[in-house]
Amino acid sequence: MKQTDKFQLRTETKEGRCIVYVSGEFDLEVAAQMRAAMAPLVELTDRELTLNLRDLKYIDSTGIGILVSVLKARNAKQASFTVEAIPPTIRKLFDMTGITPFLTRQNQES
Repeated sequence: MKQTDKFQLRTETKEGRCIVYVSGEFDLEVAAQMRAAMAPLVELTDRELTLNLRDLKYIDSTGIGILVSVLKARNAKQASFTVEAIPPTIRKLFDMTGITPFLTRQNQES
């Protein structure tokens, strides 16, 4: 997978959980890369899918749209999808758009 200086993805699988670490800037320029990386992971319904955004610096509406599409696809498959370690500035944006409750573990059944 091609990585840029401004955006990186790293995937780790352990204990029935697939964690995707997203860092840098998640915007229109890297949308195709993110979609390509997430497509096969969305299909892995036998494990939890988690995005770790600890090192995410920026996300635009395209990035938010991709997160929502992954959420919808996972929900349709009755598979877990959560977002963790959301930086305060990103969480504020998620709160303003109303998607925080759908992405965070606190409101999902274990």
